[in-house]
Amino acid sequence: MKLSIKDSKGNAAGELDVRFELIADGRGTQAGHDTVVAYNAAQRTGTACTKTMGDVAGTGKKPWRQKGTGRARAGSFASPLWRGGGVVFGPKPRDFDKNVNKKVRDLALRKALSERLKAGDVVIIDDLKLAAPKTKDFVAVLQALGLDGNTNLVVLGAADKTAYLASRNVAGVQLKTADLVNTYDLLKFDKLVFTKAGFEAVEARIAK
Repeated sequence: MKLSIKDSKGNAAGELDVRFELIADGRGTQAGHDTVVAYNAAQRTGTACTKTMGDVAGTGKKPWRQKGTGRARAGSFASPLWRGGGVVFGPKPRDFDKNVNKKVRDLALRKALSERLKAGDVVIIDDLKLAAPKTKDFVAVLQALGLDGNTNLVVLGAADKTAYLASRNVAGVQLKTADLVNTYDLLKFDKLVFTKAGFEAVEARIAK
């Protein structure tokens, strides 16, 4: 497969050969699902915490005597039936991480990129060099590429502070370097914008 390369003004600037074999329909779907589920699970903080009867502050004294008062018997002020009492089977801090082995993660990344390539959702730009960290300059590049109005993931070969500062105020746009891109990122956005170096770096990851 060949991809057209554009410059920052939207003009043709050559072609790029896709050096990995695209995955056929069907294969890798489960790997993609497992990887995205694991990614979302890892974003959970797992800090929800409730107090059991043993955690509630207060005396251990019986509220009133067992018999003779006409009221229901009660053994603790921390009873789950009472306001301020303990919580039965409430959440405690926990780790939601799921283990996905490296081969499955690599297959999922390759599957996600293959599907986006086949759908025509990948745009290659020769480079993204901005003279100054100005939002209007970054938006002008998106407009030249016909991508304004979409949610876009922009993938660079290496970190670029100027591009980061120019893009951080643009709604629906996220900037990442190729080494940090994951399967969830490739599936989340309407369009994927790679610099030539960024796409080649992701290809190198897939080739491993």
